[in-house]
Amino acid sequence: MNKTLLTFVLFLTGFTVSAQKSSQPNIIIILADDLGWGDVGFHGSEIKTPNLDKLSREGVILNRYYVSPICSPTRAGLMTGRYPDRFGLRQNVIAPWLNFGVDTTEEFLPQMLAQAGYKNRAALGKWHLGHAKRVYLPLSRGFTHFYGHYNGAIDYFTHEREGELDWHNDWATSYDKGYSTDLITNEAGNCIKKDKKDGPFFLYVAFNAPHAPLQAKEEDLKLYGYDPLKPKFGGVEGEGGDDATKGRGNTKRQTYSAMVTAMDRGIGKILETLKNEGLEKNTLVLFHSDNGAEPAQGGTSGELRGHKFQEWDGGVRAPAIIKWPDGFKGGRILEQLTGYTDIAPTLREIAEVKSAPPKKYDGISILPALKNDHKNIERSTYLGYGSIINGGWKLVKANSGNPKMELKEDMVFDILKDPSEKNNIRGSNQSQYEKLSAEAEEYDAIKPSSKVPPFGQGRKTFKAPKNWEIKD
Repeated sequence: MNKTLLTFVLFLTGFTVSAQKSSQPNIIIILADDLGWGDVGFHGSEIKTPNLDKLSREGVILNRYYVSPICSPTRAGLMTGRYPDRFGLRQNVIAPWLNFGVDTTEEFLPQMLAQAGYKNRAALGKWHLGHAKRVYLPLSRGFTHFYGHYNGAIDYFTHEREGELDWHNDWATSYDKGYSTDLITNEAGNCIKKDKKDGPFFLYVAFNAPHAPLQAKEEDLKLYGYDPLKPKFGGVEGEGGDDATKGRGNTKRQTYSAMVTAMDRGIGKILETLKNEGLEKNTLVLFHSDNGAEPAQGGTSGELRGHKFQEWDGGVRAPAIIKWPDGFKGGRILEQLTGYTDIAPTLREIAEVKSAPPKKYDGISILPALKNDHKNIERSTYLGYGSIINGGWKLVKANSGNPKMELKEDMVFDILKDPSEKNNIRGSNQSQYEKLSAEAEEYDAIKPSSKVPPFGQGRKTFKAPKNWEIKD
């Protein structure tokens, strides 16, 4: 049957021929902000996350997926496949008043995927990888479209940070109205429908939810028993807009839960769009959080010890799922040690990029493990500040430089048997301790050419540019 006749027959029978003919998958990375290990349904949470739960049943749960304990470093490692220590982004995030960005000689994911023919490469939502100069912004780092905000902790309704509107469509200021989670979701749907005609596309969807300021829509608050006649919780949350009570529920946990559910609904709409557009099977979808929960803002770490800012598993082990029906079977849990720096080398292999990376990856391709349940890759993952995991062993060093980790002695854990990190077994495993320490010391010794300044440097005298327009 010739091609014209086949197309006609498919048309008559109600089928359509996709414009995408490449075997390369579409790639969608969905990142949550401050979502705790214990705050998704597939980990037993009471928070309503039906779409993530469905994704976990259909895809592969990456049960041992590690990130950085804070935001900007994770995003940088995700984009580069390299530990953020290498370019001086370990100690803190890139605050609005800091003149710092990720080293422009580092190759970002969209720059790599462009070599493989991915014409459309969009970044939506939170950037947080540098904004002081245009060279640090998404459209200068390989993305062909940007819709969202440069800073963290924006107001979900006004989209302001430091009193100025931080919402953009490519280089231009965007005055779109609405709850930021919904706007990001809608733009993701628009990109999928528009970009599919040009072959495989890359979509990076970085929700700012459920990061502070704690602000939810009333319809979502009511799912968790919100009573508008009762008082809203007190205190100032994050660095959002002037109306400190906008979007607040009766409690922090109630508001946080509502924000997670709104994000989950958005993820469901993105996945539904893929299905409706006939792209579900050959689209790789990766979901994970950027770091652990912040209890002061309503998040929880479940069975894990610790929280955001710490190298305990509650700060660095993220809820994560990956799905690619055409690439590997789903409906399972992968216990392979994986992490944020593995994504660039994995996608490099999947997209069939022929050239070598300009700088050596710290991560590895986990595609062999995704394709074969029984394939265990022996490797280590460095967590920063002297902490490291090798297979089932984890080292957490005392006096490592992290002000959020106060320890009197180095600790070693059998993390597979003791995920809550209750039993320090260093004394009975001296050889393993020495091996882990020697490996961690190599990474601790990294000396970047520049480092992110202290968080508060320049804050008192800082004045945000009008509409956060970066002209230079």
